This record gives sequence, structure tokens and C-alpha cells, in this order.
Amino acid sequence: MQQEAAQRESEELQHVQWRPRAVSGWGVPQLLWYLVFLQPIITEVHLRRRNVQFLFIRFSAWQYAGTDKLWAGLVTTLCEGIRHHYGALPFSVYSVLGNKPATRQGCCHNEWHCRRRVCLGLLVLLAALGLGVGLLYLSLGGHAPGHGSPSGSLLKVFGGAATTLSGSGLLMAVYSVGKHLFVSQRKKIERLVSREKFGSQLGFMCEVKKEVELLTDFLSFLEIYQRRRLRVVLEVTGLDTCYPERVVGVLNAINTLLSDSHAPFIFILVVDPSILAACLESAGNMKGTADNGYLFLNRTVTLPFSVPIMGRRTKLQFLHDAVQSRDDLLYREITRKPGAAGGGGGESAQLLAVQTQVGPERGQGRIDAEAARRIQEALFCLHDERDCLYEYVPDNVVSMRRIVNTVPITVRLLQQQQQQGDFGGPTPRQAVAWVVLANQWPCRLSWALQCLEDRQQTGGAPEGRARLWDVFRDNSRELHTMTKALQNVLDLDGDPELFERFLGADFPFTVAEAQSLLRCTVNLDHSIRRRMGLIRAVSTLKPPSPPKSPARDAPHAAHRANSASRASPSGRAAGQAGEGHHAGDLAHSRPGVP
Repeated sequence: MQQEAAQRESEELQHVQWRPRAVSGWGVPQLLWYLVFLQPIITEVHLRRRNVQFLFIRFSAWQYAGTDKLWAGLVTTLCEGIRHHYGALPFSVYSVLGNKPATRQGCCHNEWHCRRRVCLGLLVLLAALGLGVGLLYLSLGGHAPGHGSPSGSLLKVFGGAATTLSGSGLLMAVYSVGKHLFVSQRKKIERLVSREKFGSQLGFMCEVKKEVELLTDFLSFLEIYQRRRLRVVLEVTGLDTCYPERVVGVLNAINTLLSDSHAPFIFILVVDPSILAACLESAGNMKGTADNGYLFLNRTVTLPFSVPIMGRRTKLQFLHDAVQSRDDLLYREITRKPGAAGGGGGESAQLLAVQTQVGPERGQGRIDAEAARRIQEALFCLHDERDCLYEYVPDNVVSMRRIVNTVPITVRLLQQQQQQGDFGGPTPRQAVAWVVLANQWPCRLSWALQCLEDRQQTGGAPEGRARLWDVFRDNSRELHTMTKALQNVLDLDGDPELFERFLGADFPFTVAEAQSLLRCTVNLDHSIRRRMGLIRAVSTLKPPSPPKSPARDAPHAAHRANSASRASPSGRAAGQAGEGHHAGDLAHSRPGVP
């Protein structure tokens, strides 16, 4: 946008002779003169101007998420940004003495019109002040003729009255300018918001609308004065982290500010559309208006722009920048050791320093140096274009920083684990790959680990050389049956095809490596596994069969016994045994009956 503005400015200056006026430095006195004594006229020349200047103001909705009037924070940020850019004095003078641009019919090339009323009023006040001062001087002068006479008293009265009236008029104007200079629009709106009774009435919106109209008129004045178009670009961020009612309030405020076709405002919403649509659909005061959040956004947003997928070079650059931001953890030990070693005179001095060093401190220094080396090796794998690991890192910058911040902790824990006896543990590359795996597919990884744990508890654990992907693949059908119960957790996972390629080809973690890395994992929510374990345990339970009545089963048993006695020679004995058995059961189940 800045490049477009510069290009339009250069093209416009090639066809006209005038130059844009400055609003800062030595241009402030001229601007104040125009504000007081001249009124701008919207002419055809001004309407044909194509050069534009963009004023960028950032609004973070998260800073005002706790207030009930989040949209009021949007308006106050807008007013404060314009006031800060152009200065408090010009806007205060315009608030008291300024006049909005007028429109003249017909062909008019003169963009400024003298404000005769203001000029005449100021001349009258100055003349009255001069006359009053002169009369007071004549009446109070020690050598004036008629001193102490009635005429001198009369001159004193008229001089005092003229001086008082003219001076009070000028002082009131100066007082009004000073009041607007120290009491900004932001403070006015904040005071209105603090009044709960007034904030719920229509008068609150009316007052805010007046402030916004005053701001718009001031910008229209500056457009004609600077000889260029002005556009205020408001960057709205953090809206998808607020409550649904707050989101609705900000969108309504944006629609209100944009309701005027000549409003010089451009809003850039940096949000996740899916979250914003869900907020609109769940807001109670939007029922019937935004039942479909996407349709409401389509009616509000006039230029949708979805950020494309990062290219390879861009992603590598972002990863490199994220790694460089961890210099405090990565290079602290590396930069300290060479400096301490290089400060000596030579090899003998270094050897003497090593020999005189205390044993525990020297051992801890080697551990820290080794940890720094491993952290550096692990982080280098993230932005190494010869490695395939960066392909699995998401395009989100926040996720990149989360991965980079987790790697040093994981490598440190892995080093401590290896020092306790597991010397052949995973490498730093495997550690950073495991961090990426837990960050990108927490649900699928938790499912594989939970299935592995259940098989170990039942005594059928696979061998340590078995692949973790095989464990997940063998139990993927069961996970598919739980998609409804685990829908919110499954939404955390990334691309399933990339998960298969990650564990199946590029990083085939074994069961032993997974168990070793699990003890060092800090970026995997263990509550997901516990939830999966409970759901899986409940699904394996079978309802108990209802107990059978012995009285109803006795005739059927006797009939089966008689049939068996006719079929075999020993059927009578078997039938007697069967009858005795059922009689025993009956007596056992009903002990109170003789």
C-alpha cells in the first residue's frame, strides 16, 4: 500500500504544478492559520485527485477483551491514532474553531473561502480590547487631564467593561482549545463508558457518533489542505481470542464506521474465519441474523484474502529467525567458553586454568557445553534445507516458535536421561522430530502410545524393534469408531497423509525409541491419553446377562433328561442325577422354603 501511494504521488506530480502541504514542523503555523480563518471547499479538482496517503493504526482486541464495550475501545484507538499522527494542537483548534468542508454547485476552482464571520468577530474583539486598554490608560494615567473628575471615572468604567468582555471572549476560546488539548476524545469516551446508566442508553451512542463525525470532518479538512486523499487503515488483530459477544460488538462498530460511503476508513481483519464464524453463530444476540457465520462474513468483508501456503525459502527463513531468537539458551555456554579460554596467554595458561578448576564445576561445565552442542544440532535440523524435517513444520509462526522453544527443554531432559545409564538413546535429530510429531499430531500419537501401554499391561507388548507406525495402523479401525467422542481432540491433528509418511518412511520410530522419548516429552498433553484410555476401557465392557429363574428351567431340564434316558442305556441314572442337581440348586436359591 505504501508503494502504491508513492507511485500515485509521483504520477500526480507530473501533471500538476502544486506540491502537497506539510502538516508537521514549519507547516503547523500555516495549518493553524487555515483552520481558524479559512473554510475548505470540495471542488471538482479535489475529487479527481488520485494521490493517496495511508495512515496505519493497529488495534489489538485482546487488550480490550475484558471490557463490555470492546467496540468503544476500537473507536478510542482510532481517535488516539489520528490525534497522535497529526498532533493534539491542530485537532484541538479544529474542535473549537474549525468548520467542515462545504460543497459548491457549478465549476469552482477555488478550494478555500475566507470565513468572514470569524474574521469580523476577531476584529471586533481586538478592537474592543484595544479600545478598552486605551480608555483604561487614559483614565488611570497620572498626567491625563481631568484626573479624578467624573469623566475619568466614566472612561474607567467603559474601558474596564470593554477590556473584560473582549478579554473574556478571547480567554474562552483559548480555554476551549486548551481543554480539548488536554482532554482527548479517548478520555471522553472512556468517561462515558464508565457511566453504566448512561452507557446503556441511546445517548451514549449519540455522543460517540458525534466524536466520530468530528474526526471524519477533520480528515476531510486535511485532505483538501494536503492536496491528497487520506485513508485510515485500521489493522484489527486478536479478535478470534475474544468472547462471541465482544466479536459481534466490534463487527457492528466496523459496519457503523463504514456505513458512510465517504468514510475514509479501511479495516483489515486478521482473523481465523472458522473461529469468527463459530463466534457469530453462538452469539445469543445474533440469532436469526448470523445463523450461518460465513454468510454474515461475506456480507461484511468486501475483499477476502486468504494467506497462501508458505514456500520453502520463506518457511526456512522463518524457522531460522525463530531459532536465532533462542540465542539466550543456545549460545550462552558456547560464547562464554571460548572467551574464557581465549583470554589466556597460550596453551600453558589454558592448561593451568583447567588444572586449577574445581572438579564439580568442571564437570558441570562439560555437561552444559555438551547440552549446548546438542541443542544447536537439533535446532539446525529444523531449518536445514537438506533435511526433510522442515516439511512437517506448520506454516503458522506461533507453532514454529512453540516447537523451537520446546526443543532445548527436550534435549536437556534427554541428556539427563542418557547420563543415568541409557547412553545409546535417541539422537538430537530424533528428539526434534519427536517434538514436531507431538506438536502436529497429538491425538494420533496419544492413541498409538495408549494402545502400546494397554498391550504392555495385558502382557502382549510388541518387541522394542517394532515400529510405532505398525502399532497405530493395527488399531486405527478402533480409533475410527471413536471419532464422535474424540472430535475436538482430532481437530488438533494435521494432515493424516503427512503423519503416515512421517512415521512410515522419514522417521520410523521404534517402540523402544518412543518409550525413551516419552519420558522427555513436555509438549504432549497427557490428559488426551487418559481420556482415550477411559473411552477404550468403557467400550470393552459387556453388559451382564440377566439371571435365569430355576423354577422356569426345571421342566425343560427334566424334559431334556427324559429324552437323554430314552436315547442311552444309562439315561435313568443320568436323569436322576440331573433331577438331584436341580433340586439342590432350588434348595440353595430358596433356603427359606421347606
